Amino acid sequence: MADDPTPSSLAPPPTSKVLQCFSGSFVAGTMALLAYRLMLSIAANFAAHPIVTDNQATANISAAVRTLVVGMAALAAGVFGLAALGIFLLGLQLLFQRLTGRPSTLQD
Repeated sequence: MADDPTPSSLAPPPTSKVLQCFSGSFVAGTMALLAYRLMLSIAANFAAHPIVTDNQATANISAAVRTLVVGMAALAAGVFGLAALGIFLLGLQLLFQRLTGRPSTLQD
């Protein structure tokens, strides 16, 4: 039957998958930290160099562009941070399954 587990699916997850999860989490966390620091430096640079203009349309467009640039850096930091957290938790789950000898639910 299609629902019958095969012997290979009952084996604990291999060590390489656990290490891949932790190394992937480290890379994603590093990228999140770099994106966060980039966001802080962009925001500080924008705060230090205000737009001086008499034209209201120019001031509005400038504020919108600055908000979008800082927002994109914040979004990148958030996405990579959540990815790092999820991959790290997956690695912990795989490690726990390996230590307890429970079958893995991941498909190759």
